[in-house]
Amino acid sequence: MTAPSELYDRLKGAWSVRTSTVWTAENPARGQCSVTALVVQDILGGDILKTGTPGGTHFYNSIDGVRWDFTIGQFEQPIPFEDIPSTREEAMADTSPAQYAELRQRLGL
Repeated sequence: MTAPSELYDRLKGAWSVRTSTVWTAENPARGQCSVTALVVQDILGGDILKTGTPGGTHFYNSIDGVRWDFTIGQFEQPIPFEDIPSTREEAMADTSPAQYAELRQRLGL
């Protein structure tokens, strides 16, 4: 099984403008939340959660009862965590099949 810290390092190298249209080299996690939550669930299982932010809905994961937010670095200020259960369909509606396929491919899945 992949360790979350190892997966985070792999994700940082896989994020690109092809996995989020708002990606920047200065803030590579920007806009990656939904696609990342989907791929993390593919690899580590668990659930997808969401919370509201000033910029819109933010997606992240819960794995074995522990919150994992691999894209928290995109925010300049702390965000609230409402831990509202979400679905793959809802997260996919916030990204695109092409971005999802690209991130999976870049991670070798």
